[in-house]
Amino acid sequence: MYRLAVIAAGTASQVVVERDGKLLPLDDLTQGEASKRLGGPPSDLLPLLDNWAEWQALLDTCVLDRAARFTSAGLSTEGVKFKSPIASPGKIVCIGSNFHDHIAEMAIPMTPSYPYSFIKPVNNTVRGSGDPVAVPRKAKMMDWEAELGVVIGAKCADVSADDALDCVAGYLNFNDLSCRDWLETRPPVGVDWVQHKAFDGFAPMGPYLVPAQFVRDPQDLPMRLTVNGEVKQNSTTGQMVFGVAAIIEHLTSVMTLYPGDVIATGTPAGVGHGAKPPQYLQAGDQVAIEIGALGELVTPII
Repeated sequence: MYRLAVIAAGTASQVVVERDGKLLPLDDLTQGEASKRLGGPPSDLLPLLDNWAEWQALLDTCVLDRAARFTSAGLSTEGVKFKSPIASPGKIVCIGSNFHDHIAEMAIPMTPSYPYSFIKPVNNTVRGSGDPVAVPRKAKMMDWEAELGVVIGAKCADVSADDALDCVAGYLNFNDLSCRDWLETRPPVGVDWVQHKAFDGFAPMGPYLVPAQFVRDPQDLPMRLTVNGEVKQNSTTGQMVFGVAAIIEHLTSVMTLYPGDVIATGTPAGVGHGAKPPQYLQAGDQVAIEIGALGELVTPII
């Protein structure tokens, strides 16, 4: 197994491959082939996702052939500054009310009959592991949501559930940070999703992208979120109302998905708004998410 990441390298960013706790620059692992194909070493995973089938084949071969290189020259993951694996996804589509246990804790009166979704803006929300996120000045009810992020690896439209997972490049941790302040005072037109979900920094993701070939079943992954070390969410992706394949089938009936698009698949029980009494994030808190073998996504709240 290997994982992909983007790390800070001075003032620049560098794509690395992780194996057994060691990191190798993509160019090192591929012996310069990455720069040859892309006209220079990549600073983001998006160029790889644009031709994911070819890059996956190259990575599989290089990791197998140069396994010893991780031991002899690999950089330890300790102390490394991780950045978001994708700096600017084409779109972030989030699925709401998609876990049976979360629907129960929030006393939602009915289970959705199809994947209920909304769009989260990209250029102001994306953050990497370790990047701080501020409590918005106008909000007092900032909440956490551990979610499985699905990264698309092939252009797809009108895809059937049977073929949907073939469009997935990999998976990552995603924190759908939310402000609950306006949920109970919604106007007749419904929830204000912008004030709920779109504040600066409200889409931390990473630190790794795990290729889909190493995730045997995306509906069988443990999910765990802690705040200041205290477990708040402890569930599995098996609680999803609509699994990854069904979500992709639905979304591609509405829109074309492109390489690098991210789908956040919903959160399980244990959010702050569902606690009795409710709990919300404060400056000084630290949120950590671990889903399966996707690594740990850490978000300090300031």
